[in-house]
Amino acid sequence: MSRPPVPPFTEETARVKVQAAEDAWNTCDPDRVALAYTEDSVWRNRDEFLTGRDAIREFLGRKWARELDYALRKELWAVLGDRIAVRFQYECRDASGQWWRSYGNEQWEFDESGLMRRREASINDVRIEESERRIFGPRGDDEQGVDVLPLR
Repeated sequence: MSRPPVPPFTEETARVKVQAAEDAWNTCDPDRVALAYTEDSVWRNRDEFLTGRDAIREFLGRKWARELDYALRKELWAVLGDRIAVRFQYECRDASGQWWRSYGNEQWEFDESGLMRRREASINDVRIEESERRIFGPRGDDEQGVDVLPLR
C-alpha cells in the first residue's frame, strides 16, 4: 500500500502530507486515520506509548469518544528527507461541556511508501470558554495552504 506523497519530501510535498493528515484527523474516523500508519508504527502521544496500527485505531477511538466536536489545524514546521515536523492546535469539548484548546508539536518519520512509521507528539491543554473558540470544523477553501495558528 502506498500513501503519496512519498519521501524524500520537499517543502511542497510535505505541505501536501500535512494537509492530508489534518483532513483525515478532522473526520474523527479511527479506521480511516489508522491506514496512514505502518502495521508496526510506533507512537508517543503525551504519556502514552503505542505500537501497531491496531493499537493506534483503539487509541483514536477512545480519544474521539471523549474529545467531542473535535476540530484540528496542523502546520508544517520543518522537513528533511523522510521526516516532517508539525505544530498543531485543536479544540474540543468534554462530556461536561468544558471547551479545551490543545497545543502541540509532532515529529513524523515515514517509510518509502509514504506510511508513517513513527510519531512523537507533545501536547498541552488549556481550558477555554466557548466564546474563545477559533477552530470550527475542517479548513475552508479560503484557508487551504495558509498558516493560521496564533500562539494564544
